Parts: sequence; C-alpha cells; structure tokens
Amino acid sequence: MTTTEALDPARKALLHSRIRLIVAITIGYNVIEAIVAITAGTAASSGALIGFGLDSSIEVLSAAAVAWQFTRRDPERWEKGTLRVIAVAFFALAAYVSVNSALTLTKAVDVQHSTVGIVLTALSVIIMPFLSLTERRTGKELGSATAIADSRQTLICTYLSAAVLIGLLLNTLLGWWWADPIAALVIVFFAIREGIEAWKGDPCATSVGMLLDDDEHDEDDHRHCD
Repeated sequence: MTTTEALDPARKALLHSRIRLIVAITIGYNVIEAIVAITAGTAASSGALIGFGLDSSIEVLSAAAVAWQFTRRDPERWEKGTLRVIAVAFFALAAYVSVNSALTLTKAVDVQHSTVGIVLTALSVIIMPFLSLTERRTGKELGSATAIADSRQTLICTYLSAAVLIGLLLNTLLGWWWADPIAALVIVFFAIREGIEAWKGDPCATSVGMLLDDDEHDEDDHRHCD
C-alpha cells in the first residue's frame, strides 16, 4: 500500500488538491440537495425526504471538515480531530433517522406524492457513488483515514437516497405511506457502525484497511501498530 511518506511531493500535492476539489463539489451539491429536499419534503409532509435533506446538511459538515483539514500545512496532524467530527455526524444522522421514522410511523402521517423528491433522490443515487469512489481511491493512495471516512459518509448518503427513493415510489405507486420511514431505518445500522469506526480516531484504529473492511490490510496495519 502507498504511504504518505513514500509519495513524491508533487504527487502528494496533487492528491491534496484533488481531495479539496472533491469535497468542494460534494459541499456544493449537498447544499442544493438539502434546500430542495427540505422544501419538497415539507410540501409533501414527507419525513423521510426532510430527513434526506438534513442528511445532506450533515454531509456538508463532514466534507467541510475534510476540506478544512487539507488546507492545513500538515493535514496528517489534524487526522484524529477531523475523524471525531465525522463520527459525530454519523451518530447525529442515525439518531435523527431513528426518531423521525418512529414518529412518522406512530402518527400515521399522510405522505403526499413528490415528483421533485423522486427526481432528486434518483440523481443522488447516480452522482454520489461516483464522488465516493473518487475520494476513496484518492484517500487510499494518500493514506488518509479522514478522506476514506468521508467517502464512506458519501456512500451512506447513496444508501439513504436509494431508501428514500424506494419509499417515495412505493407511496406514489401503491399508496404505502409507511414505506419511506421503514426504508430509511435501514441506514441507521450503517451510520452507527461507521460512526464507531471513525470515533476510534487514532492511526491504528482508523487504518485504511479497517475503514475499507479489508481483512488482509487490517491484519497488516495492526501488526505495524503493535
């Protein structure tokens, strides 16, 4: 695996610039996504769509934390603190989705059809995996746990987009108003798991192998930390 120390200074600078560009695009897209989703969700009384918009806000926080880190002269120095910010964002997302879904189910809210919501979530299902993969590959080459953790946050946004999209479609086609809060609950497990991994913030606990769920790399990283 390529390490930060082994990288050519020019290549390292290029990767830092790429990370900044990726998070800038992610922030810009998610700001627009949050505004549109919350507005459309309020109009349709869709708790899942509103939650999707709030998730976009959390994604902005996560991406902004990574962007800030990579504007520092020594980004690696700020690794642990940035990971903690990302972890809190994961936990906040899990808490909100859980509470919102439970309230929606118990109150039996009449969720209205939302064409805007369907189009928005469909676009996110297409765009977010590309951003996540690009940041993940860059972070892996750079050896940055925060970049990889942020790419996982973006990937979870993709899962949530798909879950909300399925819920909106089932509500529109079959009148199943309860489908979107139930679909959104699937995300809670992933958010909690990723939050715990990011919170473990030291270089050993947040090795690239661990964040990628790669058993072979994980074993190697732990041997180096021992």
